Amino acid sequence: MPKISNLIGIFTIFFISLTTLSIIFPSLFSSTFGKFSTELIPYEIGIYAIPVILSNLALFTFGLMYYKKKLPSSISDSINRIRIFEISKKPTLIILLIIFSVYIGISTPELSLDESQQWGDYGILEDALEIWPDGESENIYVEEQNDRYVRMLLLDVSQKIFQNIKILPFIASILVILFTYLLTVQITEKRFAGIIAILVLIQSHTFLRFDTIAVYENFWVLFYLLSIYVIKKQWVLSPIFYILSFFTKAFVAPYFIMTLFFAARTSISNKKKLLLLISYVIIIGISVLVVFSGDTIYPNVIQIDPSKFFIGLATFGPLLRYDFLLLMTILPVVVGLTLLAKNSFKETDSILFLILGTLLAGPILIIFTNFYEILPYRYIPLIVFFSIGVGMFFSKKPIS
Repeated sequence: MPKISNLIGIFTIFFISLTTLSIIFPSLFSSTFGKFSTELIPYEIGIYAIPVILSNLALFTFGLMYYKKKLPSSISDSINRIRIFEISKKPTLIILLIIFSVYIGISTPELSLDESQQWGDYGILEDALEIWPDGESENIYVEEQNDRYVRMLLLDVSQKIFQNIKILPFIASILVILFTYLLTVQITEKRFAGIIAILVLIQSHTFLRFDTIAVYENFWVLFYLLSIYVIKKQWVLSPIFYILSFFTKAFVAPYFIMTLFFAARTSISNKKKLLLLISYVIIIGISVLVVFSGDTIYPNVIQIDPSKFFIGLATFGPLLRYDFLLLMTILPVVVGLTLLAKNSFKETDSILFLILGTLLAGPILIIFTNFYEILPYRYIPLIVFFSIGVGMFFSKKPIS
């Protein structure tokens, strides 16, 4: 497994480096693979080029000095004390209550905003809800909405029971934060690491922008997180949560590979791992039958164009342009996690693989279809796993 861990680290660093390069030179990939390549200057630097370069140089220099034990002992000792620091259960509960109270208090006013005035796609969702669940439409985009059965059911419930379509999406976002904390604690066995992870998550502009939005809800993110979290506790629930995620958003179709790798790196028995694999094969097979034999639009929107992969990678910087912490630190973070994987938890390379997979899912998707675009909210799983990755740097155990 060390060779696999090294390969995952190398591939993650490679693709994150490409995205960082696209931030420094925004036109580089588009000038090579885009339709209007002759009109672009490939090596024209972007507005974030200097901050990204300087932040990466500073973090790599500092990290290398720490790794090689070249820092002054007072600084090195302070870092080690922070990394081994832990919070007892009662103070942790109080801190979590404060964090969630502040977050909910700040976000709740957004529930009164009219999405039809914010997002053009809301009109499509509104039309889909009017004919849900039995109606048909000649509009392929409306039909696609109604093919996402779990999502439409939850939004319909939110609308009819709570008289506000945003309520359940907001609750889902709250639960995404909670399970980001719980998954981090499960991996690291450190409550402090979990708190760091959720603080990184809720400072994300992209997460805060979409946390109460019904048309771009987080149900799929929540179900996918649950599919990973339950592996150690009740593995049989994992494929169930995954399939709920899939029928919330088909975008997670390739995510099952990451789930199986995560399961392979957990401490459950080989028998349970084998049963989990079989259950995923069965449930994915059933889903494929439903998609391709049922009356869904997905088989009709496949159109393969491999050159669009690099165009997809180049969207990373522009779409997440307000997530400064992510843009400035993601390359040093994945390099640090690669080093951490050699001396720490087995799940460290799982988090690297989750970061890699959630980064590449969008570019891979648009290779196969023109029907979907890579939108900012599709990167929320990446932001979640990046946050957990940051938390893992605070998972060092004291020497007994």
